[in-house]
Amino acid sequence: MADAQLYIDGQLRAATDHRRYDVINPATGAIAGQAPDAGAADMDQAIAAARRAFDTTAWSTDRDLRIHCLSQLAQALQAASEEWRPLIMAETGCPIGLTYGPQCDIPVGGMNFHIDLLHHYAFERELPVTAAMGVPSKRLVWKEAAGVVGAISPWNMPVQINLAKLMPALAAGCTAVLKAAPETPWSATFIGRIAAEKTDLPPGVLNIITSGDRVTLGEQLVTDPRVDMVSFTGSTATGRRVMELASRTVKKIFLELGGKSATILLDDADFDQVLPGAMVVCYHAGQGCSIPTRLLIPRSRYAESVEKLKVYFEHLPFGNPNDPGQIMGPLISRRQQQRVLDYIRRGVAEGARLVAGNVEPPPGPGFYVRPTLFADVRNDMTIAREEIFGPVLCVIPFDDDEDAIRIANDSIYGLSGAVFSASTERAMNVARRIRTGTFNINGANYFAPDSPFGGYKQSGIGREMGIEGFEEYLQTKTVAVPA
Repeated sequence: MADAQLYIDGQLRAATDHRRYDVINPATGAIAGQAPDAGAADMDQAIAAARRAFDTTAWSTDRDLRIHCLSQLAQALQAASEEWRPLIMAETGCPIGLTYGPQCDIPVGGMNFHIDLLHHYAFERELPVTAAMGVPSKRLVWKEAAGVVGAISPWNMPVQINLAKLMPALAAGCTAVLKAAPETPWSATFIGRIAAEKTDLPPGVLNIITSGDRVTLGEQLVTDPRVDMVSFTGSTATGRRVMELASRTVKKIFLELGGKSATILLDDADFDQVLPGAMVVCYHAGQGCSIPTRLLIPRSRYAESVEKLKVYFEHLPFGNPNDPGQIMGPLISRRQQQRVLDYIRRGVAEGARLVAGNVEPPPGPGFYVRPTLFADVRNDMTIAREEIFGPVLCVIPFDDDEDAIRIANDSIYGLSGAVFSASTERAMNVARRIRTGTFNINGANYFAPDSPFGGYKQSGIGREMGIEGFEEYLQTKTVAVPA
């Protein structure tokens, strides 16, 4: 990707002074290539272009134009997926199999959801005539584009989250400035190149910025008064900062933040069938906000379950991203690797039993951490409270259904969770009492382009995907005319 470029005002271009920074392959620890290192002037130009495109072009009002351009983008990205796949692997370190799922093919295929939605979504509706205030009036409710959107994307699932922000924003009629995570710029610049070469997007509608700067450009985007809305996915700590900065200009915000989700195995579940599923914590090395990282097991089945889990964790293969059967890759960076290892050390220091894994990294290149299993975990321990974002599972015993529900809900987070039971009715009763935005019952999966995704409590504000996610990028106007 020596030719990776910014996309500003309809043009592919270098950063100011042609600055670039190195992109590290997490699987090898070696430099994989470079990306444009944008500065404040580049961000200013991108925001100005988005503002002008929203205020002076027909993008926000011409539904047919949006359908045409977004269809071009979806078709072109689909056609270029084989070119994109190795770039995603190189910057994220994900195994190749994940690119046939949520790291590429699923989000690209899901682009059609918003295109189809545009064909039939009711941007206007009429309310009954009212005589309130003594004036017979007909009321119209109009849904209008929110304006210029500043989208800030994380490094763990960059294609999925880039498209989950850009597609509803652009479909709603907004213009956008996407700031990619420093670690994963190519998942964004690739979209910019395809947009420039294969679509009729008006200049300024979509702008893409990459930079090695972790803070400054993001804060510039959030605080700029020309930006009407901020869509952020990342840690809860950074989300609080985004919320604080956005409040200065009272921007509309969407936040998808951290999680500490719990899976509950009720005593009537098929343990032999369900326990292997706990390995999902190693999927993409645990770098997923909704991945369950707490496993709640009845005290009566606890010891035997931990022994079975020990075998699974000790035998999970990792280390070769080109193996289609792999689910676990490296951590994104040495910094993240050390952060996860520090959590493992803290778990041991606080008295949890390290059943599988190690406080040191495995030998060899790349930023790997062994699949890690903790038993004898109390829910007040740091490893049970804080989002580790690594392949670390905490196994917690419970006494009965009420105790399990209490433990699952005892968290600042409320993103996801799961329950297993031989009784669907019993599992549904548990699901209704868990304070999370998403939930799986007996192995079913909610995740799809038409499913709203987001969290309760400190896991975020608003929803991404689905009709609810589309409507995040709309404002509501109520108009009255004489009846």
